Amino acid sequence: MSRVRRLAGLARSLAIYHGSPLRTRRLARLYRPFVAPGALAFDVGAHAGDRVRAFRRLGARVVAVEPQPDFVRLLGAFFGEDPNVAVVAAAVGREAGEAALLVSERTPTVTTLSHAWAARVAADPAFRGVSWRPGPRVPVTTLDALADAHGTPDFVKLDVEGYEAEALAGLSRPIRALSFEYVGAARETALACVERLETLGRYEFNWSPGETQRLASGDWVGAGTIRAFLAGLAPGRGSGDVYARLVD
Repeated sequence: MSRVRRLAGLARSLAIYHGSPLRTRRLARLYRPFVAPGALAFDVGAHAGDRVRAFRRLGARVVAVEPQPDFVRLLGAFFGEDPNVAVVAAAVGREAGEAALLVSERTPTVTTLSHAWAARVAADPAFRGVSWRPGPRVPVTTLDALADAHGTPDFVKLDVEGYEAEALAGLSRPIRALSFEYVGAARETALACVERLETLGRYEFNWSPGETQRLASGDWVGAGTIRAFLAGLAPGRGSGDVYARLVD
């Protein structure tokens, strides 16, 4: 039964992230201001590889970081022959080591390392029917280690289901631009990400609600404004991604 659930979850992710022929085009349009031809992009929490495909469409080199073994194999099948894509089979945290995944087999996009995050979002109506179970132990690396091995990235997409602040704790240098997920039921994680970025450099912010693939604000805003936006989110009010870029 577990294998059936895993295969169903894999099929679900493929349908969501690769089922629309326009998705890559919309994502490329979203990322074009951050990812120029020849740039280096880190896709942390690469999952089924839709962002990897968008970054490659823009001519970027990509490091795709993913801990779930089924999706590591999928990324290898999709991009294994592409010399401009490196697949790293690991999670990302504040320090290198090993950790146990909390797996959602039917909805693997919300597999996480954070038990606290899973407990908080379980009460969100958007997560109705989602359940987790103890999963395999996986290697954990850091953003600093990835930058040492592959080069300092021009853009980092960070979507690791409640572990974003832990991942940023393993970064000691400013990155030109990055994104991280927010969820209304666990807005504390996104707020901690803003706080961490403020220790690394002077950033301005924007956000993209849900799967709109568009920035919500015509103007970039300061840390205080994005903090107020995140603090005002209520459980059940959806999710999205915060975008941050260094101010020259």
